[in-house]
Amino acid sequence: MARKPRIRALNAKEQLIAQELRRARRPLSAYELMERLSDQGVSAPVTVYRALARLTEAGLAHRVESMNAFVACTHGPHTANAVFAICEGCGSVIEFSEPDAVACLSRWAVSNAFEVARMTLELRGRCRGCALEQSPAPV
Repeated sequence: MARKPRIRALNAKEQLIAQELRRARRPLSAYELMERLSDQGVSAPVTVYRALARLTEAGLAHRVESMNAFVACTHGPHTANAVFAICEGCGSVIEFSEPDAVACLSRWAVSNAFEVARMTLELRGRCRGCALEQSPAPV
């Protein structure tokens, strides 16, 4: 029986970065994280990028490809594909799972002999709050 890879505990800087991602209300770039945490000793880009790689590998964070930014995983640690709904109004990102969409794309890849290296699904639009703010007032 195959064993799950053993994941080491997060070091202090990885914990700081994970905490800042959870606290943020929007995706953060590596440089934004560095700026927010510089007073706590996180001041080198390589430190932030290594921590983000580690958090992503552990399923604790996700890279939002179209924004070149990172968010904390809201579904707990996992390695399954996440889907992101990105609000173009307020910048919020909602993570959710859509196994049927992933399965459909995976079937297409297999039937077309396409080897998927990674899959990122992103929806862009407006969240409920932003959509309501832009709704015309009733007459």
